[in-house]
Amino acid sequence: MRTSKRTQILDAATRVVQREGVKSVTFDSVAAEAGLTKGGLLYHFASRDDLVQAIHQHLADRWEADLVAAAGKPAAEATGDERLAAYTRVAIQSATRAELLLMLEGSTNTAHAAVWEAVTERWAPPPPPAPVSTPPPASASAAADPAALDRFILRLAADGLWLYESLTSDRLDPAMRQAVAERIADALDQ
Repeated sequence: MRTSKRTQILDAATRVVQREGVKSVTFDSVAAEAGLTKGGLLYHFASRDDLVQAIHQHLADRWEADLVAAAGKPAAEATGDERLAAYTRVAIQSATRAELLLMLEGSTNTAHAAVWEAVTERWAPPPPPAPVSTPPPASASAAADPAALDRFILRLAADGLWLYESLTSDRLDPAMRQAVAERIADALDQ
């Protein structure tokens, strides 16, 4: 199947973000990377914000496809532990610097953040908040469902490794990365 022009543009824009950051996404920089004219981009995207929003959605759609593949089924058919295990594997094994940069940029824009929040809500939701009418517990451990707390800690471990590698020049040996992903995912089966 031939890749659509729009997908080629979004892949080129992702490469620009990967190399130079989100602020470097301009019609000129993306057109040059994609081997198109600025007018060619304007045919697909009316504004820079439309382009950046489309990049967010493009990468979130890739995550969704990777998550379905890792779980072997859609989120709606997977258990909470299966969803989190898939999230762990995808976040640790295939997340990129461009995705992190877009997620960070997106946190300041409601429309951009909503794309990523939808994916994480389906695959690695945070523990539910305590009911408002409940008085504050004497200790934090008394407030949390132990299983929900364990799942949230495992999500933080997966996110932490991905963020660590995205924010530093340190890279783990691929076998170590795989072992970490599997250790976190295996903890969900216990």
